[in-house]
Parts: sequence; structure tokens; C-alpha cells
Amino acid sequence: MNCKRIMTLVAVVGCIFCRMSATEDFITSQKNNNTITLCETGRIASILLYPDADKGIKRAVSDLQSDFEKVTGHKPNLISSFTPDQMTLVIIGTVGTGSAIDELIRLKKIDAAKLKGKREMFFIETVANPCEGVTEAIVIAGSDKRGTIFGIYEFSKQLGVSPWYYWADVPVDKKEQLYFQKGVYTDGEPTVAYRGIFLNDEAPSLSGWANATFGGFNSAFYEKVFELLLRLKGNFLWPAMWGSAFYDDDPQNGVLANEMGIIMGTSHHEPMAMAQTDWHRYVQRNKLPKNWDYNLNAETLKQSWKYGIQRSRDWEKIVTVGMRGDGDEAMEESVNIALLEKIVKDQRKIIEGVTGKKASLTPQVWALYKEVQDYYDHGMRVPDDVTLLYCDDNWGNIRKLPSIHAKPREGGYGIYYHFDYVGAPRNSKWINISPVQRIWEQMNLAYEHGVDRLWIVNVGDLKPMEYPISFFLDMAWDPNRFNPKNLMNHTKQWAAQQFGTSHAEEIARILTYYAKYNRRVTPELLNERTYSLENYGEFERVVNEYRALALDAFRLYAQLPDKYKDAYYQLVLYPVNACSNLYEMYYAVAMNRQLAAQKDLRANRYADVVKECFVRDSLLQVEYNTAIAGGKWMHMMDQTRIGYFSWQEPPRNIMPRVTRVTPEEADFDKIYLEQNGYVSIEAENFTRYQDAGDIHWEVIPHFGKTLSGITTLPQNGYPSPGENLYLEYDIVFETTGEIELQLLLAPTLNFNDNKGLRYEVSFDGETPQRINFNGHYRGELGQWQAEHLIRSATTHTIDTPGIHTLRYRVLDPGIVLQKVLINTGGLKPSYLGPPESNRKIPDKMNR
Repeated sequence: MNCKRIMTLVAVVGCIFCRMSATEDFITSQKNNNTITLCETGRIASILLYPDADKGIKRAVSDLQSDFEKVTGHKPNLISSFTPDQMTLVIIGTVGTGSAIDELIRLKKIDAAKLKGKREMFFIETVANPCEGVTEAIVIAGSDKRGTIFGIYEFSKQLGVSPWYYWADVPVDKKEQLYFQKGVYTDGEPTVAYRGIFLNDEAPSLSGWANATFGGFNSAFYEKVFELLLRLKGNFLWPAMWGSAFYDDDPQNGVLANEMGIIMGTSHHEPMAMAQTDWHRYVQRNKLPKNWDYNLNAETLKQSWKYGIQRSRDWEKIVTVGMRGDGDEAMEESVNIALLEKIVKDQRKIIEGVTGKKASLTPQVWALYKEVQDYYDHGMRVPDDVTLLYCDDNWGNIRKLPSIHAKPREGGYGIYYHFDYVGAPRNSKWINISPVQRIWEQMNLAYEHGVDRLWIVNVGDLKPMEYPISFFLDMAWDPNRFNPKNLMNHTKQWAAQQFGTSHAEEIARILTYYAKYNRRVTPELLNERTYSLENYGEFERVVNEYRALALDAFRLYAQLPDKYKDAYYQLVLYPVNACSNLYEMYYAVAMNRQLAAQKDLRANRYADVVKECFVRDSLLQVEYNTAIAGGKWMHMMDQTRIGYFSWQEPPRNIMPRVTRVTPEEADFDKIYLEQNGYVSIEAENFTRYQDAGDIHWEVIPHFGKTLSGITTLPQNGYPSPGENLYLEYDIVFETTGEIELQLLLAPTLNFNDNKGLRYEVSFDGETPQRINFNGHYRGELGQWQAEHLIRSATTHTIDTPGIHTLRYRVLDPGIVLQKVLINTGGLKPSYLGPPESNRKIPDKMNR
């Protein structure tokens, strides 16, 4: 059901119903003939809640009282029975629990049929004459516990308290008068039954912050997480798990989740309500064998799983079934489908034995994550009541979905999605890289393939994924609300919720573009080679795009009232500014390396810029961790993002390598002098070079016989026809006439189906000579292997003395050039070739 507002106007002629979006305000600061007063001239409504209400509902009502006080400065009284002479009553309860709502149903003041049998549904409406002495009241009625809680927090949101008031320090606008617009309001039932987030890979940022703020991942920490989830109409959580164990770290964690109405699970690789850390603690505590191997240690595993189900027996949960390797690794290759099916069967027997009920009455999920999908594709099956949890590729691209024509499944289908990931090709943990446009496209794809039982998203440290979390949970409530044309409207509405309407459109634009730019390449994958310096002005263009976005973000920051600045810094300014700075740094690295290769003194300025940006990054981190919101977010930006050499993050940020050019080097262009009848040049000391697209020249230090080698990367990259991929060497010749050019090449063989490797050489733009230097090779052993070198020679004519330019162009990958020798009549035999020739200052030469 789409979110809707049913506004009821009572007139002599009857009732008129007008359907409108529930996102429209039903609380206003303007009084009219169709409003009920909530707060006016210091008087405020009272809240009626029967004393035997559920503890979770009582918590939410307490939050509602606090939210009223944040907005108006006045805290509503909480009363436990119908009392006359109240200014306004807000009556709260759940159908079928003996609540005040049931009393109104008995009196035929509200219709029970619209809530009975519904799941997590609420109605917020006006009721006439609910009791003697009260002419009109506002009712928040829920079909069940969470339905009531969601209705309460919807009321808070409409009062003006953002769900992110704690997690992003969003301020509350003060209002002296508040009125409720008469009518009937509902968001309907949620489309996706289980809607949640996964706190994953949470060190060093979230764990560091939780330890500093709460002393760990304990119930004080989870109280804040649970409240956020409920305010966002989520109901499901996979808790922090690396080195943590939700139920074991704090015995109150499970009690609190059940009390507040959060359905708990354990991650895709943690079966039977046991965190992986739980398992390690359990076997150590009970001195049991620690092999995570069902063939070798089945009894210990079953014993631990029984303990997990017993411990959480009385709490609402979804049990993960199946088994992966220890620590989120793949199972050993010897594992077969029959064994895995037996594991699930044995786990379900444990569930039945502990609960005393059929296993199908305990919600279960089997995650088809990574290699587990292969087991499914090869025929592994689980009982029909188990939810099949499909997964993305960890980068937001869904791997598998049920067929459009698939038979309905009792357990239904779910999706495990990622905003954060640890793994190849690089971690993505630091900042938001998920545009809502991509989230919508993939989750809509899933929904239209029948995936509506469970949506869970890996959010890493939770911050700074605030907006995509909101979008994901909003979409999970009702995917039908969203389409390509209204996605930006959602972003604007979310921005308005945090910062007011004045700047919502501009904030929405900045949020959209920074996520779009980060999706081009994640910050962890970005480096000096990502974008092209030479082609289309690409690198400079993307740097300027981010620089302009950061400038816009700073300008808006200066315009905002001070009360919004902490929230704006977290949600907008820091991510944009920090990422823009990262682009500036890598562009400077690229320019430094290009200019240093040309012995250009300007390389030094770019080296300075690299250092400045690197230092600025650390200062921005310190500012976020210590200065924002009075130092509330200590450690929250500790995640490293600079200096990756593999998929895993480095232990600390590492400044990229830069090269400085000395004045002595810069005074000499690389113009080589013919002397004593020869010219000798180390290949890496070219005068100039040209890359082609993604293919670039790379020096291999200490390669070969003398100084180094130079080749093109990637080694499977072929230049397109007409692309200039070359090195040039400027040489001053004294001799004219025929000369011999020798290229000393690595003994690379004709690995390409015996076709051979080709290069072209020419002087001064003459027609190039194309050479295939190893195409004739057929396996013979001899001089190439003995000398570890291939000498490839060509002859050329130099007509006049003076400066001439040799161009060397490769046509195939895999060629490594070590040295250039030119014999003008005096080159003597030697094994290594003569030392490199002298160079001369260009302005003293005749050209």
C-alpha cells in the first residue's frame, strides 16, 4: 500500500475522503478551523497510555514526551486513564492488548477492522468525544507492538525531530504553538517484512567510538542503534561482529532488543544465533575442540548451536542456518552438498528441540553469499520455510534473483546488500559511495523479482552512510513509492528534514553529486593513474568538478544558521571537502611524476601540493573526531583511505611517493652528445614520452644489465591504430651518413602464438621502420639465453650534423627496452655497452 493520508471532513451532508501523501505535514504551527491544539500559550496536550502497556511502547512514549519538550519547551503529562477536562488527549495503544484503543473500539469510536490482522501498521486520527469531558482527541493506534511504536515515532518526526537527531546532531526548531490537522493518517503495512542494517567491519572507527563513548558494544550503545532503526521504521539488525558477540558482550543486549521491538539476527556466516566470536569464546570457556569442521567436530558445533538457540529462545529473531568457513571464509574444497544439507537438517532439529515447536515456526534465513551461491546453483536446497537470502557482489550489483515465474516460497526471498565492504579489489569503508539512484535500480530489480521478505544492508560504521540508510529503509517500507522521476524529490525531502526547506534543493544536489563522483571510483581505489592527464583533459576536469562542489558546500555552510553547522559538517561538508582534497592530492601526484620524468622544476611545486593535501586530510580527520558536536565523534573518522597496496587497508595513511628535481638536473635537458663515434643512452632517460589511453610507460628499476628497463603497462594493453605510444631521445650528431641503431631488449620470447613482438623506430619524422625482433623464434637455445638480452639493429641515415630526434614506438605489449646504442663508426665491442653519453645545455647548441 502506498503511503497515504486520509483527511476526513465532517459536514452536514456526510464525509468526504481525500487521499494524500503521509509525508505531508499533519502537524502545523498555524491554527485553523480544522486543527486540534497540541501546544498553545504554555499549555500542552497530555498523553494517555494504560499502565500495563508493553515496555517497548513505554520507551517510545517517553521519547515522544522528550521530543515534545525539545520542540516546545514543555513536556506532556503522561496519564493512565481517561480523564476529563484535558486540553487535548493523545491516546496511544495497540489493538487486542487491553489498551485504551480497545476501549475506543468497544465504544465504536474507531474501527478495529482496519488494524486487526495487519502487520506493523498504524493509524493516527482524530476521534470525537472519546470520554466524558473531552470533545476531541488524537489517537495513535497500532496493529501490533511495532505498528504502535512506528506511529509514535512518525508523530515525533512530524513534530520536527529528525530520526538523525542523535546520530547526526540534527537540531530541533523551537515552536511555541503546535496544532494537529484533523484527519486519518497511515503509512499502510510495510511491503518488506524484515528491514534492517548490518554493522560490519567496524574497526577502527565505530569500535573506537563505541569504546570511547559507551565502553564497548553494550546495551547503552545498542539503545541508540535500536532507537534510530525504529525512528526509520526498520525492525531488523545484524550486530557488530568482528571481535564482538552481541549476546555475550552484554547480557542486557538481547533483553533490550526484545524489549524495544528489534528482531535480531546474526550475519550470513554466523549460524544459530551465535557470533563467530561467540564460538571461539564458547569452546575456550568449555575447553572443547576448536575445529570449525563438521566432519571432525560435529558434536561440539551442535552443542554450541544449541546454546545459541537456548540463550535467545524467548526473544524475537531470525536464525541464520548453513555454514561457511571460520571467520567468513569459504569452506574447504572437500565440502559437498550432501554434508551442507545435513548441517541444515541438524540445525533445524536443534531449533525444534529447544523451542518445542516445529522448525518452520522459527524464522530462518540461508544466505547465498559468495561460494554458497555455487552450492545452490549445483543443487543444494533447504526447506521451503527458510528464507533464501540472495546477495550482491559486495559492490552493490545483485548476483542472482529468483525467476519471474518462480513458484512462491513459504520463506520468501531476501537480499543482502552492501554500502560498505572489506575485500578485493579494495576495501570500501571510509565514506559513502552509494548513490540512491543505483540503490533504487538494484533493489527495485530485486523487488520486481519477488524479493520482499528481508532486506539487509551492510552499513559498516553506520556513519557516514546516513542518507543511503534512510533511503534504503524508506524504500523497504514501500518500494512502489519510488521511480526514477521522484528520487531527487526524496533527497530534497530528506535534506529539508535535517536542515529546513530554505536550502534543501541545493543540499540535495550536493549529496547527489558527491555520491555520484565517489561511485565513479571509490576513494580507496583512486590513485594518480585513475584518470588521464593527456586525453580530453580528464583528470583536471574531474578535479575541477569536485573542487566546485566543495566550494558550493563551503558557501552554503557560511549561510546556514549556527545550529545546523554540526549536522551539515557531518552529512555534507566533510565528505565533500575530504574527497575533493583527495582528488587534488592524486592529481598533484600525477603531475609531479610526469614533470619529474621530464626533469621539470615544476614537479617540486606539485610535490609540495601532495604533502599539503595529505596533511589537510589528517587535519580534517582530527576536526571531525574532536571538534564537531563538542568532540562527540571521537575516532569516527579513523578509517584509513590513503596508501593502499592491496585490498586490505594499510595500518595508517601513507603519503604517495613524490619526486623532486634539483636545479642541476633541471638545467640539462636530456640531449645526448655523439662522442668518439657512438651514442649510449639508458632507456629510462628519455627526453619525452607519450602514453596512449590507459596504457602508460613504466620504469622497472634495476631491471636487466645496467640501470633499468622501461615497458608499457598493463601488459595486456594494445594501443589502438593511430595511437602514439612512444619514447623520444634527442641526440646531437657530429657524424653524417649511415648509422646503426641498436636496441638492447629483454629476451622476451614470442609468447603470442609465435607472432612475435613489434616496434617501430624513426629519426626526425621519417617513415618508421617496423621491426619484429623475435617472431622467428621456435625454441632454439643459444645467444639470447646466454646473454639474457636481445640486440635488435636497424640502419638509418643522418643527413646533417646537429640535434636529431629518435622516436621508439611499441606496437605490442611485453617489450622491455634496456639501452639505446648508436654506432656512428666508433662503437667498440663490449658486453654491457659503453657508459651513458654526456649531455649538453640546450641553449648553447645550434639548432
